[in-house]
Order: sequence, then structure tokens, then C-alpha cells
Amino acid sequence: MSETMVPDAAVVVVAAGSGTRLGRAEPKAFVSVMGRPLLAYALDAVFGMDRPVQVVVVAPPGFLAEARAIGEDVAGSASGHLRVVVGGATRQSSVAAGLAALDPAIEVVLVHDAARALAPSGLHDAVVAAVRESGVGAVPGLAVVDTIKRVNAAGGILGTVDRSELSAVQTPQGFPRDLLEAAYAASSKEFTDDAALVASAGGTVRIVPGDPLAFKVTTSWDLRRAEQLLAPEARASAPGGLRVGTGVDVHAFAADIETPLWLAGLHWPGQPGLAGHSDGDVVSHAICDALLSAAGLGDIGGIFGTDDPRLVDAHGEVFLRETLRLIEAAGYRVGNVSVQLVGNRPELAPRRAEAEVLLGGILGAPVSVSATTTDSLGFTGRGEGIAAIATALLVLVL
Repeated sequence: MSETMVPDAAVVVVAAGSGTRLGRAEPKAFVSVMGRPLLAYALDAVFGMDRPVQVVVVAPPGFLAEARAIGEDVAGSASGHLRVVVGGATRQSSVAAGLAALDPAIEVVLVHDAARALAPSGLHDAVVAAVRESGVGAVPGLAVVDTIKRVNAAGGILGTVDRSELSAVQTPQGFPRDLLEAAYAASSKEFTDDAALVASAGGTVRIVPGDPLAFKVTTSWDLRRAEQLLAPEARASAPGGLRVGTGVDVHAFAADIETPLWLAGLHWPGQPGLAGHSDGDVVSHAICDALLSAAGLGDIGGIFGTDDPRLVDAHGEVFLRETLRLIEAAGYRVGNVSVQLVGNRPELAPRRAEAEVLLGGILGAPVSVSATTTDSLGFTGRGEGIAAIATALLVLVL
């Protein structure tokens, strides 16, 4: 996108949804996929359009600064075309907030859900072109390929719907600005999309060819699909399909002497425990970080939030098994892992083999565990806590 041209089209990117069906603490647009939030991928396509557009990101309360940082990172030198506003309690009120932020020169408006993060730039360009050519609304849609049945509340089939008359609509949905703003001004009820709102106000909306990549991330299954589609880009620079990642974790000893010590997936009776939201197993956590880093999936903090009540006192095995699931979903298997424990205690040697067997069994790959001290230097040398450093090798599954 050239930043020197004055835009006469705009894209309102709706990123204010909660995404409760994903089961994540953060709003859906801010969920990480391959190390980047969904919003970043959505904005990649918008700022990659053929002609410059004004971009209005509608973010949830409390996420304006994060949304702006993501937008500015993607926009680069075109960040002057970016605005970030707070959304409302409903999708419709959020879109209205985006419309209120448009520049006077804007003539064509696209409304796009950040949850359809992989919708390509070409689809955005095609919708703008269709609006300019027809002077009416343009909505991307895909033919319905499944047989559709009408059913009653008990699940009984009432009839078969003629699918030739059906289309599965997507975003971005485009409209002449005056048509969309008039429809919003006249609306007194909520609609599921902008096409329905405009049609209810008497406006004309036509279907244009959609794109399978413009699917909506709603469930965990959708998120895995997005990860799998993005994984080839992350692997492109990996010679021979190999990826290497490094992870580091640190925990202080707990003030409570009753806290048990869990390390490398093992319980260490009689040893002081580590403070943390979970069990503080630095070895397991460092391995998770190394695996996620190698797969380009972010880090343990981004995947397993410390505000997640389900992870209170959770053992390292919980994190390792979920991390393994994520990297396998991204198309990798574990080649091997090496992890070094840094601290004065406990003494690892008597249980090294036990730890390696346990960790290797969880990951289905060789795991080597070693230990060292820092000759009384630093917080580990003073006996204030323990650190672990891990390196992981992943292999692309062809």
C-alpha cells in the first residue's frame, strides 16, 4: 500500500469480540497463532491491498494500546492511515463506532471481522472494485456444497433446502459509505451482519465470489486449521524440515516451607518448593518454551496465561502434553530435547535417568537433562531460586 495517496476507501476491522467459544482469556482477535495475534494477520491483508485505504480497528475496552501497537507494527510507514477506537457491547455498535471515525474523503467502506484473519488482500480489492462498479453493496460468498435439511426442535427432518439458492457469506462486506451510514442511522434492531442491516433498510446487496481462506475462527478446531495453514510459511526457511528453539525459565524458592518441589515432572520430597502460578517446574516450562519457539507458536506465557484458574498448581506434565498437541497440530514431531538445570539444589544426578525417562515418555522423543551451578554467583548461586535452559529440535512431518 502506498502511503502517499489519500484514501477514498476504508476498512473497518472489527476486533472487539470476546471469543468465548475459543475458551481463551483474551479476546479472540488477540489470540496468538504461530506467534502472532489474529489481528495482525487480518491487518496484513488490509495493508497489502492494491490501493491505500483508511484502516479503523475497533478494539475491546482495555485493549486499545495493544491494538494500536499491533496495527502500527503491521502498517509501518502507512500507519498514518490507521485509527484505533473502542468498540461497543454488540457487533453492530462496534461497527457504528468505526464508521464514526472515518475521514470525510471516504466513499467506499468495507467491514471486516478480525476473526476472518486469513482473508487475502485480493478479496478485499475485489469487494472494493465490485462496490465501485455497481454502486451497491458487495458481499463475498461461497456456494453451499452440503445438503441442507430443515429440522424441528426434536431433530426430525421437515424437508430439504434447495442449496442452489444458498450462499455462505463472509467478510469483508463492502458498501457505498452513504448507503451503509443511512442503514445504520435507520436501524432499530440487531442483525448478524451488515448485509442484512443494509437490506432491511431497502439497500441492494450482491454476492461476489468469496475465498475459502476467509473462514471465521470461532472454535479451537478453527484455530488449529489456521495454524496448519500458516505453518508452511513458518517452515519455509527451515533446511531439511528442521526447526530449533530455545527456552528459559526461572522461579524463586517459595517462602512457604510447605510448598512441595516439582522438577522435571518429578516430586522431590524434603526439598524446598518453587513459587509460581502452577507448580513452578522450571525444567518442564523451559522445555515448553523451547518447543513453542521452534514451531513458531509463541511462548508459554502467551499460550498458558497466569490468569487462567485452571492452571493453578498444575504440574509440568499438563503443560508438556498440551504443548506437544500444539506442535503436532502445526505439523511437527519432537526430534530431541536437551535441558540444563542451573542451581545449587536439589542434586540431580541420583534422579537424572528417572527424569529423562519420564520426560521422554511424555514427548515421545529423547530428552537429556543435565545440571550445573554458578559458583555462588547470582540468584541461583545465593540459593534464591532455580533456572533451566532448554533446546529443542523439531522435525517437519511430511
